[in-house]
This record gives sequence, C-alpha cells and structure tokens, in this order.
Amino acid sequence: MLKKAVGVDCLSDRQYFRWHKAFAEGREDVNDENSAGRLSTSSSDDNVKRVRDLLNIDRRLSVRLISETLDITKTIVHEIVSESLGMRKIRFKRGI
Repeated sequence: MLKKAVGVDCLSDRQYFRWHKAFAEGREDVNDENSAGRLSTSSSDDNVKRVRDLLNIDRRLSVRLISETLDITKTIVHEIVSESLGMRKIRFKRGI
C-alpha cells in the first residue's frame, strides 16, 4: 500500500521493518543518530596541497605512486585528484 501511495520515493521493505522495530522498541526521534565512526581528515587542505605540489612536478604519476610517496591511502588520493583538484585521466592514442 505504501508503494502505491508514495511511488518511487517509498522506503524499501527492509528499511520499513527497521524503522518499525525501532519505534516499537521506544524510539521517539526521527532524526539520524550520531555515527560512531571518526571524521575523515585524510583529504584535508594540507594533503590536497601535498598532492597538488607532487603533481606539479610530474603530472604522469599514478595514484598508487602518489599514495606510496605521501603515505596516504589510494582511495583518498583518488578522491583528492578527481574531486578536489578536478583532474582526470586523459587517454592519448597515437595516430597510425
């Protein structure tokens, strides 16, 4: 009935049952609870500057090599390069 009433924006069955259980057990607040994880500080301004400086020296460096050189995880380096610096890999194909 919910899917007919709300349409595409309806909660999945699994999420509906999670919410139902939480409220049945006494939850009263609909806002999200604070997460237990720590905040990500790896893509800080300092790390963005370090990656930018390294790429200014050699723009052909791989994400893996940058990660090893700066001791930052590959996923964070990829995030910095693609999102913070707005760079992407350009494939060059030589003519015949």
